Amino acid sequence: MPYDKSLDKELFKELKEFDDTRISVGVYSYNGNEKKLQITRENKDQNGDWRFDKLGRMTKPEAKEIVPVLVKAIEQM
Repeated sequence: MPYDKSLDKELFKELKEFDDTRISVGVYSYNGNEKKLQITRENKDQNGDWRFDKLGRMTKPEAKEIVPVLVKAIEQM
């Protein structure tokens, strides 16, 4: 069965912006199933537009900002 955007419900989402990057933490449920946590990173391209990038590693300042957001997200699960 192909992915259907209309079945993907965003239950929580918060963004934290840093210099040229931002990290989002979200909780989603697809088709009423189990709630799942998603963490993504976006970087600015040459035009200043946000582009998806794999999260990979976080700096200490990024991690310190994201941990409280993760706690809030887990409370929504």
